[in-house]
Amino acid sequence: MKIYFAGSIRAGREDQELYHELIQGLRRYGQVLTEHVGEPTLTQLGDDGPSDREIFERDMSWLAEADFVVAEVSTPSLGVGYELGRAESLGKRALCLYRDRGGRQLSAMVSGNPLLVVARYESVLEALAHIYEFTRD
Repeated sequence: MKIYFAGSIRAGREDQELYHELIQGLRRYGQVLTEHVGEPTLTQLGDDGPSDREIFERDMSWLAEADFVVAEVSTPSLGVGYELGRAESLGKRALCLYRDRGGRQLSAMVSGNPLLVVARYESVLEALAHIYEFTRD
């Protein structure tokens, strides 16, 4: 299985450690095409080297190749929202992991979309349990 993991990069990297843990858990189910999203060396500036166009083309290729998508959507991100829209248009199953953070609500475009699986969680273990259930379907 090939997995596309989406998480905030330019919208904020405060969840980088969480992304890393989720990616480690996802490795049990297959190859995570976007492992770099969890790397501590990746800053809010994004990849050091490729142009924005190259990043877009690479990520869209990975998205097309993926069997499913797991997105951590607690930090609002235009990029993650775009990736979820593209995943939907490609017919990819997508799991959106969300935890309540200081009164922020999840966008209705995500929580109200019947084609997305939205799972609220409080701990990494709970998020990993949601991933396990999602991969069984």
